[in-house]
Amino acid sequence: MSWLVTGGAGYIGGHVVRAMVEAGESVVVYDDLSTGSRDRVPQGVPLVVGSVLDAAGLEKAVRDHEVTGVVHIAAKKQVGESVERPLHYYRENVTGLQVLLEVMAGAGVDRLVFSSSAAVYGMPDVDLVTEDTACLPMSPYGETKLVGEWLIRAASAAHGVRSASLRYFNVAGAASPELADTGVFNLVPMVFERLEAGAAPRIFGDDYPTPDGTCVRDYIHVRDIASAHLAAARRLRDAEPGTALTLNIGRGEGSSVREMVDRILEITGNEEHAPEVAGRRAGDPARVVASADRIRAELGWSARYGLDDMIESAWLGWRSRRP
Repeated sequence: MSWLVTGGAGYIGGHVVRAMVEAGESVVVYDDLSTGSRDRVPQGVPLVVGSVLDAAGLEKAVRDHEVTGVVHIAAKKQVGESVERPLHYYRENVTGLQVLLEVMAGAGVDRLVFSSSAAVYGMPDVDLVTEDTACLPMSPYGETKLVGEWLIRAASAAHGVRSASLRYFNVAGAASPELADTGVFNLVPMVFERLEAGAAPRIFGDDYPTPDGTCVRDYIHVRDIASAHLAAARRLRDAEPGTALTLNIGRGEGSSVREMVDRILEITGNEEHAPEVAGRRAGDPARVVASADRIRAELGWSARYGLDDMIESAWLGWRSRRP
């Protein structure tokens, strides 16, 4: 098979491409480079620069590289920005997926791994979030991911598309410094940015109904995210037409924000910067931790890396860009 990886020059996409190439899969990257980088694309892997809104560009890439399956990671993903620019997010994430599905249908490509998100759940009031937990997204970003799952499910039913929608939880870490996340939108790089400025890390709210009062999240190494995509792609290779999987990607373990910040300070040697507590951020649920039972049963996959691996590798990547 030949896999088209949209968004394959981005943070998560770059890791997925590397994992697939190292496993012997044939891969071509399709990316508009709005947030991705050519440096993340392995040598010898074709890079097609284009938007998923460009049907002609997608059709050419699929035809020229004899694509038989798609891993769709390209998307806008900043929750706050999605609130400010909902039309932009719906166009990029929903219309872009619609165009991709139309191109796939026209070309007879019937295998799709979709990058979804735990944002589809919103604020679940459960100890462990299963794939059957009600989806009540709280941002346009989360809405676009849920609508994307609906679109794919409809395409599976109508056109026999074999699909796997993967709902990521809190991604961190890097397989190597050059693949590290360059954005500052998640907890780990946000703490790094504060430390670099000589400021104390911030914790937003310490009065939640959790053991230490701070939010509890399920953190997952990006290398585990990548291996889950590879496992899903291989599962779809021999799947029955119309197969439509929806799977959480998490460790099934919760860690509080305070625990994470304290561990970051220790690993980076910045224990003198005691965290400061600010008020709660609107929309932050107290606890969001994945149940990873279904992905283990369907794909034989489970997470391999722990918190220290995530923090240490992310710190190496951060320092490599700031010598």
